[in-house]
Amino acid sequence: MTLKERLNEDMKTAMKEREAGKERLSVIRLIRAAVKNLEIERGHELSDEEVLEVLAREVKQRRDAIIEYQKADRPDFVASLEREIEIVLGYMPKQMSADEIRALAKEVIAQTGVKDAKEIGKVMGVLMPKVKGKADGKLVNQIVRELLA
Repeated sequence: MTLKERLNEDMKTAMKEREAGKERLSVIRLIRAAVKNLEIERGHELSDEEVLEVLAREVKQRRDAIIEYQKADRPDFVASLEREIEIVLGYMPKQMSADEIRALAKEVIAQTGVKDAKEIGKVMGVLMPKVKGKADGKLVNQIVRELLA
């Protein structure tokens, strides 16, 4: 079952659950709309890998919004966005822990021979395809910077 098919099935289930699945239904509809918009933009049906890109972007947007709502002292919106992130993460592969990212980053740093933070681009260029969809880019960048400092 592709991710798009899974989203469709989960949307049907959430519709049947009415009130209990209302928030889930809303999030799934937003994801499906983002997927559809990208399909129109690119002119072809998205693969699972491309759908994962959409999911990652949706999580990132919500995390960025959480920061802004925390600054504005709006815990009600923060809680809602955190629940939405959990729903979206349910469709993504298991996220890597900081320790797993750190171990992989050390391997890549040794492999590329990079010694200082000025050449972080070389490390990130090799590392990001390995963690695509499995780790937040900000976290990866932060860990690599720590290791090169």
